[in-house]
Amino acid sequence: MKTPAGTECRYYFQDFHRGRALQECRLAKENPQSARWVPKDCTNCPVPGILLANASPNLELKLTIKYRLVVIGRYNEVTAHCVKHHIPIKDPHIGCPQCNAERPGIDLFLKALEEDEQDSNDA
Repeated sequence: MKTPAGTECRYYFQDFHRGRALQECRLAKENPQSARWVPKDCTNCPVPGILLANASPNLELKLTIKYRLVVIGRYNEVTAHCVKHHIPIKDPHIGCPQCNAERPGIDLFLKALEEDEQDSNDA
């Protein structure tokens, strides 16, 4: 479903049918340590980008909305975990290194990404 920020996210839900006014982020709702979700939180949320980059069925995301201490505002903290290998994932956009090693052809893709990063750092 399309979020208030205009991006597709499978964790966002809205229902305005027959006078209802329900909007929620089900990923933030699952986490009791998260602050209460408001539609404005979707503007800075990395989850739609992660879901677009990584469609692994073994990827489990946890969204925590936190308040900043010094500056007034909020930020979204996303942690990822591989359900298959039971390990935390450092970069959710890329996914689990063990799952990626099991997929044929992923080595070429990762090598191309590394070369692209080196080219952008040299420039």
